[in-house]
Amino acid sequence: MREDVGGVTTSLHRPTTDSSRSGPVRYDSFEWQEQPPPSNGVPRNAWGRQSRRKSRWHRPYTLVLVVFDLISVLGASYIASSLEKSRAGLNRSWGFLEGPDLFFFFAYIALPLGWLILLWTSGTYDRRYLGLGSEEYKRVIRTSVTVVAAVSLLAFATKTDLSRGTVATVSLCAVILILLGRVFARQVLHLARRHTGHGAHRMVLVGTLPEALEVYTAVTRSPAAGLIPVAIHLTDGFAAARGIETPVPVYAGRDVLSLVREVGADTIAVCGSASAEPGELRRLAWQLEGTGVDLVVAPQLTDIAGPRVHIRPIEGLPLLHVEEPTLSGPGWLIKNLMDRAAAAFGLLLISPILAVIALGIRLSDPGPVFFRQTRVGHDGRTFKVWKFRTMYQDAEERKATLEELNESDGMLFKMKHDPRIFAFGQKLRATSLDELPQLINVLKGEMSLVGPRPLPADDGDYLGDVRRRLLVRPGITGLWQVSGRSDLSWDEAVRLDLYYVDNWSLTYDLSILWRTIFVVLKRKGAY
Repeated sequence: MREDVGGVTTSLHRPTTDSSRSGPVRYDSFEWQEQPPPSNGVPRNAWGRQSRRKSRWHRPYTLVLVVFDLISVLGASYIASSLEKSRAGLNRSWGFLEGPDLFFFFAYIALPLGWLILLWTSGTYDRRYLGLGSEEYKRVIRTSVTVVAAVSLLAFATKTDLSRGTVATVSLCAVILILLGRVFARQVLHLARRHTGHGAHRMVLVGTLPEALEVYTAVTRSPAAGLIPVAIHLTDGFAAARGIETPVPVYAGRDVLSLVREVGADTIAVCGSASAEPGELRRLAWQLEGTGVDLVVAPQLTDIAGPRVHIRPIEGLPLLHVEEPTLSGPGWLIKNLMDRAAAAFGLLLISPILAVIALGIRLSDPGPVFFRQTRVGHDGRTFKVWKFRTMYQDAEERKATLEELNESDGMLFKMKHDPRIFAFGQKLRATSLDELPQLINVLKGEMSLVGPRPLPADDGDYLGDVRRRLLVRPGITGLWQVSGRSDLSWDEAVRLDLYYVDNWSLTYDLSILWRTIFVVLKRKGAY
């Protein structure tokens, strides 16, 4: 991991300006620096080790979650007792035939404490799951099921005449309130990470420059994740890094732990091939023991979601198994049934809105209400997509004169101020109401509620990676829509579409549908 010249280790020259300032940094020279011998681990004396982690944002955050969860369970018990009182009167024993005192003890003391203990033992306060992903919510729901089972078993064992309606009310209200509290706490955490940097991890990326920059791009793509790279430590390719502009300072030949202390980091991310050095990763883990610095490994697997990755250790060798994407089976069948049922119900429910929009289009510009264009769908089959017309009738003829003003770098023609769009059509686009007729395509099985966006059939041959989008049906909304829509570059849009294809799930679909609501309300990237 070092380059020795005459017994001396080379190191990329550190910048003389403040490294915390934004903008690229260029490294043009090397400096010579003596390095201490590598360490094989920290002293095993527990009294001499530093036990506190350098990143401690999760401690106050966990305390807030505990308070939220406790209030949620107490609130659920109060709601249940109020409903029981109003339903059966004061003489109904509040869910227990033994009397209200027993109910109050279980509802306001035993149940909240037991719920918190089960939440803790289920890992819902584990910092690995806080702030990002769905694992935290899954564990909350599993804990709620465990609580119901435990209460039922306890009532059966003690032969307590327990009101099933009260148990159901408490359980349902508690899990809803707990989830809402955690969603609120997570949003506050994300805002703090985006705007102040609090609650984030400062990372040193270790690896070759291309590998480190790839990881840098991935982690900075989502500020809500709370990962802030502050430096790159090169393990190879020192000469090739000369003169290259980088977003953070680059070092080489330094002791990693001393570099972490110098830049104020709390996490080391070993990138790509650097993790394959025999024994190096293990020795680095030894060196970090007791320092409070976290160690993470970023393998050369990009855009692969967690459920498809499984670690199977064999004789001390952790093998990373990557499962195939699930594009068939019961889940896929449920998705198809849900799509068609939702489309039928949606068309029936919003039919008055569709009629008003149709009238507005006819009054704005004479001509057809709907715009139908051939798009490429599942397995390369073409179909006619339904949309409300938002442009003048001669839009296609005028497109040739506007080609040089195209603001998109991909297959679609995009302009923020397209003169072919009439005023009412602009409002439809801003609110995405022009997409509503695509429910007809969903009902016919040509599209899905969630999927990659359908592209025109005459704008490309779908070779290479782009063709993989055709493994699933296109969608009315998708990952690209909730991630920037028309503001995204073509390469980024394709990357998001391929990520969806490789990591599809029913839970992911529901998450995208939920995020779509807020994106439409914000009108972000809609033009």
